[in-house]
Amino acid sequence: MTSNAELFDRACRVIPGGVSSPVRAFGSVGGSPYFVQKAEGAHVWDVEGNRYVDLVQSYGAIILGHAHPTVVDAILSAAADGTSYGAPTEREVLLAEALVEAVPSVEKVRLVSSGTEATMTALRVARGFTGRDRVVKFAGNYHGHSDALLVAGGSGVATLGLPGSAGVTASQVADTLVVPYNVVPELDETVACVIVEPVAANMGLVPPAEGFLEGLRAECDRVGALLIFDEVITGFRLGRGGAQELLGVRPDLTCLGKVIGGGLPIGAVGGRAAVMDALAPVGPVYQAGTLSGNPLATAAGLAALGMLGPPVYEQIGASAEQLASGLSKALGDAGLPAIVPRFGTLLGLFFGPDAPVDHDGAKRTDEELYAAFFHELLVRGVAIAPGAYEVLFPGVAHTPEVVDRIVDLAHEAALEVAHRRG
Repeated sequence: MTSNAELFDRACRVIPGGVSSPVRAFGSVGGSPYFVQKAEGAHVWDVEGNRYVDLVQSYGAIILGHAHPTVVDAILSAAADGTSYGAPTEREVLLAEALVEAVPSVEKVRLVSSGTEATMTALRVARGFTGRDRVVKFAGNYHGHSDALLVAGGSGVATLGLPGSAGVTASQVADTLVVPYNVVPELDETVACVIVEPVAANMGLVPPAEGFLEGLRAECDRVGALLIFDEVITGFRLGRGGAQELLGVRPDLTCLGKVIGGGLPIGAVGGRAAVMDALAPVGPVYQAGTLSGNPLATAAGLAALGMLGPPVYEQIGASAEQLASGLSKALGDAGLPAIVPRFGTLLGLFFGPDAPVDHDGAKRTDEELYAAFFHELLVRGVAIAPGAYEVLFPGVAHTPEVVDRIVDLAHEAALEVAHRRG
């Protein structure tokens, strides 16, 4: 049997850092990563046969649980007809229609291959539509790894302590203005767009302050800028219509990610028809991709989204509430300074005395304490993200019994961490 350590050593010889995405290397929590062999429902198994209750769920993209039979059957059926065409298919039309029906602000949609492509395309559309250059983003919001947005990001950028990235030149971010989250900036007529996570989920979980999103909408309207919601995490996770439906604020453009493909590689940008028609071949803004509207991803997406109705969100919301209260008690009873914020179906885990409201507050989390708790959970068979700036993603497969098991193991882990801290 190949061990995780042996596989990681082999990977490091042929893959930079041994991983295909930086946070997976366990750099911020220490140790070697586990390599997933298979997954089903709420669990993943590593190459050594260890089973973990998985609260990562492909960083929120998996809502129904791993390897859901309906989604797997849709993928297998589609694969029998071919895996990629570079031509239009009926399923991409059906998926686009489903997105337009579900997301309040979306009248037309362009399918792409990732959340990063979606945000990159949204910025290009905004600049092309308005004829302006400047982009406003918020510190701690992560919008993928495109050059213009990889500045003061959350998620892996925050985990690695990077202000941006080598290889991103000053000129590439010269038109990107970074401002504090939960504060409405004053804009002017040079701003093409404001891009925001309506519920910040890449610096831990930081909900929008009262009036923040409404203020952004009003300020964008005042100067003629476009408002972009990055709903790569919140889309179809907080509800079918995402955060915008839940919070009642409509953006001009919305970015969605792999959740619309049942976890397969896909993304989308959608919005008002007049804005979306700036895209080629109708308008002058160019965007293209051979794998856009991929037949496997659209098949999986249609199958997954077709199962997401009110009962599903009621169930996940109940699981999230049960998990949040259980973890809070488990950590508190052990004497660890921690907060478990919850917003709908999303949970955060912040090691510190006060819940953060912005990036500066989020950075005050105790990363060493998170790392210790992470490993004590992992040895007990519970997997959370290997970085202190991610969130927890309970889903359909996290039944009350599974959540109770997580809470019990979390209490054991917290007691061990507290004992070691003295």
